[in-house]
Amino acid sequence: MAGEPVSDLQGMLAGMEPVMLDIHGWVFLQDDGEPYFQEPFATIREAEGTTFIMAADPTDEGPFFARITLSVHSDLEGVGLTAAVASTLAEAGIACNVIAAFHHDHLFVPWDRREEALALLERLSLDARR
Repeated sequence: MAGEPVSDLQGMLAGMEPVMLDIHGWVFLQDDGEPYFQEPFATIREAEGTTFIMAADPTDEGPFFARITLSVHSDLEGVGLTAAVASTLAEAGIACNVIAAFHHDHLFVPWDRREEALALLERLSLDARR
């Protein structure tokens, strides 16, 4: 999935190839001092506390999210990808929580709207390739 970083918006959109590989949902959990028995996908430390993004467990309470990964190796200094993706999903009323990593961006969207979100992102990428 990774290659050389892409920094121009048209290139990032054209090459984003969104994928949703997980068959389970994800949850955002606050560190409550209790041990977790799995490795979090992401750990975010803020002044108010620590958040873990973890694969959903049958005992978890929602909300549940799906993870969509943008396959393009977007440059961390590239401008506009997050705005374009968030705007596309916002126009459809779909919430989007973005985690940018070194190679890829990961979007967490409501579980019940995951297929719609993926289709919109695929269309955005297709339109950019035209």
